[in-house]
Amino acid sequence: MNIDTINRLMDEINSDRTVPKNIRNLVEESKKRLNDKSQEASVRISSAVLLLDEVSNDQNIPTYTRTQIWNIVSLLEVMNEKLKEESG
Repeated sequence: MNIDTINRLMDEINSDRTVPKNIRNLVEESKKRLNDKSQEASVRISSAVLLLDEVSNDQNIPTYTRTQIWNIVSLLEVMNEKLKEESG
């Protein structure tokens, strides 16, 4: 799994008009944090996970979207673990 795939999954949420705008905005902000090249990859991933976790707890989020976000968070956590293993 790579960041491009995760970006595509986030874009799917952002293009879904059944998702409340505030949630789409937070997903977009999470995507920006993930792609911010001024930070280390592990910091970017952790920042995105933190924000997405907050989004998934919003009571206005559609169930399907919550599941999509949990999937993205899981993928990001796997990426973060691989980075930790590679760095020793």
